[in-house]
Amino acid sequence: MGKLLCDPSAAAVAEALPPSPAPAPPPPLLAWSAPSPVPSPEPSTSPTGWDAVWALEDQQRRRLHRIWERGVAWKPSSPGAGEALAAAAAPAPAPAVVFRLDHGGEVDADGNCLFTAARTAAAAKADARELRHRAVRRFAEVYAAAGEDDKAAVDAAVRHLYAPDLKAGWGVHVVQEIKVLVPKAQRDALDAAIQELVDLGIQREIAAETIYKERCITVDNGDSWTKYMSISGSAEDEHDIITLQYTEEGLLTIDENRDGRAAAFGDDIAIECLATEFKREVYVVQAHGADAMVDEDNCVFFLPHRPRGEICEPPIFLFMKGTAWCGAGADHYEPLIATVLQHVTPEKAAVVL
Repeated sequence: MGKLLCDPSAAAVAEALPPSPAPAPPPPLLAWSAPSPVPSPEPSTSPTGWDAVWALEDQQRRRLHRIWERGVAWKPSSPGAGEALAAAAAPAPAPAVVFRLDHGGEVDADGNCLFTAARTAAAAKADARELRHRAVRRFAEVYAAAGEDDKAAVDAAVRHLYAPDLKAGWGVHVVQEIKVLVPKAQRDALDAAIQELVDLGIQREIAAETIYKERCITVDNGDSWTKYMSISGSAEDEHDIITLQYTEEGLLTIDENRDGRAAAFGDDIAIECLATEFKREVYVVQAHGADAMVDEDNCVFFLPHRPRGEICEPPIFLFMKGTAWCGAGADHYEPLIATVLQHVTPEKAAVVL
């Protein structure tokens, strides 16, 4: 499962943290001379690959088929002004290249789909749980070294996602969620505290809301984000996720996650951390249906996530089926397998990144 930032204040996390320091002497922007296909399952050789993907509307399928036929052109980014001298002595960046994107197969909807899909798309050896923990460690290192202003911007983005202001946002959302974390070892103590309030005549859901808000960890800053994003829904997790759902009228329901199997859905912060870990750009390819009120030519978006530091390999592509016009309803990642189209020029590509 996954969540994309759809508010400009939340998207500020992309600029909030300082880039990881580059080693000295600085490496070339690209460490490869020409992109080559990432080792991957054999891609389909006909458009039946997209025909077989479930839950796509006709306009999505037609647009994805056209992109499959003509490819996606990608050109390595130019170095920034601070890298100009180093780049002058480095080999010239590789020319633009065109990729064919094939659907890489279904992924379990277990909350770990971002990391499972990234593993397949990048042909990584680490399993999904290890990739999750690498992304968290990468974030923790950069967050710890950030200045106070940068940390404040990140904290604001985290609050927007997981501890929103319930006095606002109802023009976009029908239901809003607050995520809190409870140490597994404290579940019995919390249950006892809730029961005490119930015995006093308080409705159980109100009692549970009170105890969870008072005694659990709210996901509202960078430190609590690391705890949250570490949760993969396994018995080895230190915390369980509890989700409080609200409508504009008040508390709707509480998902108490009694079996401890709920995992933290991947978000834009995690994607950027994966990009940095792989030293590759990550493009989320989001396909919107008729409910997005966009025409067919504009129903597929390529949302970029750049690594902090050098780019050493071609991009990773992940597929997300979008729902609703704001994109916030999109909730599942699947891998896309990128292979080079040798005889297609960038000018003829369906999409130029």
